[in-house]
Amino acid sequence: MDKLKLLLWPFAALYGGITSLRNTAYNKGWFTSRKFDMPVIAVGNLTVGGTGKTPHVEYLLRLLHNYKVATLSRGYKRSTKGFVLADDKATATTLGDEPFQYHSDFPEVQVAVSEKRVEGVEQLLQGSPKPEVIVLDDAMQHCAIQPSLNLLITDHNRLFFKDHMLPAGLLREPKHGARRADAIIVSKCPTTIQPSEMDSIRSRIHNYSRPDTPVFFTGFRYGQLVSMGAEKQVSKHIVLLTGIANAEPLKQYLKEHQFKLLHHASFPDHYSYSSTDLVGLKKELKKLPKDTIVLTTRKDAVKLMDASLQNYSLQLPLFYIPIEVYFLRGGDAFNELVLQHVQSYTGR
Repeated sequence: MDKLKLLLWPFAALYGGITSLRNTAYNKGWFTSRKFDMPVIAVGNLTVGGTGKTPHVEYLLRLLHNYKVATLSRGYKRSTKGFVLADDKATATTLGDEPFQYHSDFPEVQVAVSEKRVEGVEQLLQGSPKPEVIVLDDAMQHCAIQPSLNLLITDHNRLFFKDHMLPAGLLREPKHGARRADAIIVSKCPTTIQPSEMDSIRSRIHNYSRPDTPVFFTGFRYGQLVSMGAEKQVSKHIVLLTGIANAEPLKQYLKEHQFKLLHHASFPDHYSYSSTDLVGLKKELKKLPKDTIVLTTRKDAVKLMDASLQNYSLQLPLFYIPIEVYFLRGGDAFNELVLQHVQSYTGR
């Protein structure tokens, strides 16, 4: 541990103690935790920052397409308060970027946001059509609600059992929080990962989770670039525009596929773009080869196409790259786990 982490260790110990006390209070029934008589699937992590929750939520939405599904998120950095159900007037500003992405890409899914998850579920159940399954996005630490299935995601590049509590590390709660998980997914795995490494990771995870908790390994599969702005052919000359927690896997993919990254305009996770950002990007492009394109993520794309920015974004040679989760092995077992769980409630 470096000197800075040693200095921060007392604060990390205090933070860990507070979160452990909170979790104990829920476990002992001192604080009320609500359970619903329906499948409520939580997707979350133990750390701050991107572990790939959004593509995994989307995987679940595709898997559960035969059911009436709703998603419920906090709606981080949205302009609204309270419970909001997405409609045709919704934007990334009113919902938050990730919920708006679900709404854009899965129009058949009810997408809602609420700071209070219990109230959010109650509101969804009072609506029409009544959902048969609710997927809670980023809900690992929301102990006020008891999910019927708890899915924990940990980044292969930043495994939770190697991390430390905030602020010395990135853990939101102690590592034994993994005991609440019904399944654990190691995300962002390289295609070169060996079975021996999987076994080693699984063994170390089981030091903190329940011993029978299944552990799965997933990677990202990138699709063909999708044009959004000014008409232009796909080029290998790239300006990358991202407002995500960790762009390294994408940058590695671009390198492996012989794209030439000329500039990376990197912004904080959940960043709200402005016209000034896009005007600056347009000026940057004038310094670069004429065939240079701007590449962004789907999460960023939904914000860049907001009505307030379209006059600027549509002038750029703008593309986004789709991303999907795939299982390195055990995908059928994961699908069966989720579908059987839902069927145990719905009877179909």
